[in-house]
Amino acid sequence: MVTHTFGELAERAKLPALVGELVAGIFLGYLLQRFQGLAPSVWFAANSDIFAGLADLGMFFLMLLVGIRMEPLDFARSSRSAVLIAVGGMFVPTCMGFALGQLVLPESDYKNAQALFLGVAVAITAVPVAVRIFMDLGGLDSRVGKAVIAAALWDDVLSLLLLALLLGAIGSQATGSFSLDNLLPIIGKVLLFFAITIPVGLYVFPLIGKSFRHLSFPEVDFSMLLIGASAYAVFAEFMDLHLIIGAFLAGMFFHPKVVERGIYDRVEQQMSGLTRGFLAPIFFVSLGFHLDFSSVAAVPGFVVVLTGLALASKLVGAGIPAYWAGFSKRESLLVGVGMSGRGAVELIIAGVALEAGLFLQPEPPGVIVQSLFSAIVIMAIVTTVATPIILRLLWGR
Repeated sequence: MVTHTFGELAERAKLPALVGELVAGIFLGYLLQRFQGLAPSVWFAANSDIFAGLADLGMFFLMLLVGIRMEPLDFARSSRSAVLIAVGGMFVPTCMGFALGQLVLPESDYKNAQALFLGVAVAITAVPVAVRIFMDLGGLDSRVGKAVIAAALWDDVLSLLLLALLLGAIGSQATGSFSLDNLLPIIGKVLLFFAITIPVGLYVFPLIGKSFRHLSFPEVDFSMLLIGASAYAVFAEFMDLHLIIGAFLAGMFFHPKVVERGIYDRVEQQMSGLTRGFLAPIFFVSLGFHLDFSSVAAVPGFVVVLTGLALASKLVGAGIPAYWAGFSKRESLLVGVGMSGRGAVELIIAGVALEAGLFLQPEPPGVIVQSLFSAIVIMAIVTTVATPIILRLLWGR
């Protein structure tokens, strides 16, 4: 109820509803953790295995929903400029985030994995956030709007590859020096995973979709989606990746070319209701349990630099390629800012890294490592709120 209220308030402020829901969930979790003595029974329930299981389901369904709202066939229609913007908008932030990690993080066996985590976290662009921003500005069909949405789609795919590499490194405990001996088996697993799942999604999913079109009971489509996503998630875990990789990829292959538009819309609505209405708020609340403002207060400069880096790296990484592709200086600036919006995916990555113990090394962890999780959460919220505000100011010029 609280998250929905904040979601509606965010929409009235011309921000994506997800921003309000995300902020509400995280701060509910933080308040519950901070004042646990006032409601011990609630705190006990929130720390139970059942709540943890529901939070994991929230992570799974969020990534599945993100995948469903993407259409892989849209990539074939993307212009070369969108691909160039996406590659620059992914490469520059990843490198800058990794470099920041190498500069400020203490030496440990996990330093390279922590630095790569920083790079991946600052590199992601949230497609729904970008869509909502340009829709509100009336610029969804403009040259800039089309370029940003197409580039954001490619960004998600590229970040999926980077995330798979990161999770593979964590899962196989090859988080040390990233030597060739450690890295090659991880790359091999990632490539094998995509070599199997992509052809299945492109060729097998449509055949299954056609075979079920003539069945009379509507629940079968929702059930088949969950079965396919679960199979992909199990396979991802088997390959020492993470279930969210499988969920996201399975969602991508559920689109109107596989099932009829009416079926797609109905299932997407069911998924959205279950995820945003129940499971996602639980996941956001679980993140709030680990939000530590005292650790952030100890290194405020790091949080400011990280947030500034997240905005500046997208501005440079996406804006300059846009200018090279023939956009004007103003349009290139709009592209760079438009690619800066973040969403739930960064927080899911942070949650996975938290579960894997990435913020517990070295022992004892330094103050920067202790603040890493909270800093990423704050960065994601600030950039998502700031992006539409900056974009509106520039759009009106």
